[in-house]
Amino acid sequence: MQRVQTCDIFTGIQLGIGTWAWGDKLVWGYGNSYSEADIREAFKVCVGGGVRFFDSAEVYGQGKAETILGELCAQEDEEFVIATKMMPFPWRLFHNSLKFALQNSLRRLRVNQVQLYQMHWPLPPVKVDTWMDRMAEVVDAGMVKAVGVSNYTLEQTITAHEALKKRGLRLASNQVEYHLLERRIEQNGLMEYCLEEGIKIIAYSPLAMGILTGKYTPENPPAGTRAAQYNRSYLEKIQPLIKTLIRIGNDADGKSAGQVAINWCIQKGTLPIPGVKNAAQAVQNLGAIGWQLDAEEMALLDEVSLAVTQP
Repeated sequence: MQRVQTCDIFTGIQLGIGTWAWGDKLVWGYGNSYSEADIREAFKVCVGGGVRFFDSAEVYGQGKAETILGELCAQEDEEFVIATKMMPFPWRLFHNSLKFALQNSLRRLRVNQVQLYQMHWPLPPVKVDTWMDRMAEVVDAGMVKAVGVSNYTLEQTITAHEALKKRGLRLASNQVEYHLLERRIEQNGLMEYCLEEGIKIIAYSPLAMGILTGKYTPENPPAGTRAAQYNRSYLEKIQPLIKTLIRIGNDADGKSAGQVAINWCIQKGTLPIPGVKNAAQAVQNLGAIGWQLDAEEMALLDEVSLAVTQP
């Protein structure tokens, strides 16, 4: 089957930046280990390196991420592809709920239109096709260029895509967790469907919340909310993958483990959106583009990642 081309907002974009950490205190510790000044420096490095796609959400830092992103973009003489998301809280039952949420996001972002507006999670009670009708309305109003979803299953993605088709639109993207330690979309049909239909897979947490950088070891696990999932036992189990990333990076003119992990996502046809909290992280992320893993390296990473993630 011939694949449909992805939405033109993704043309020429290999790497984006996620802004979950911009203002988030609970998970990432904003205000303690890094500040808004650090984020500003990171943004400058990203823009200087050619990054133009930035993803945010109304719930990131309770709107702080959108506010910071809006201020930073307004200071640059560049055209950015701005994506943000609405959380379909159960109390958002009214016809204009989505439009009101979008208006608040546009105000914080200091723009009249976002290139990509996404439904953050497929939460009840409002049905998927109803939300897509509301999305079509804000596209028709000129407030949104393209419609995306996030964390949608294959069935929900198909429902959303078909609902938008009835309005003369298409589903532009599905943003899901995807990395070397989380590859379920390859097995459940979601990635295949999206690739065939031209629906871009936006890969969030492409570094598994920093685990694939190799900075955390069984002796030095992450703290905070990440500690439960990525505990000492888990970190011991994935060491063969970390060592493989390091070895491949060393053979690729000294690329880091994280850069190899992000490049793997790119070669899989996805758009990875790693986060940045400081300039050093921005530099690291930029090192993931401008080169590519070969078929043998991709196959090896596929094999090792599957081996370490088996139950």
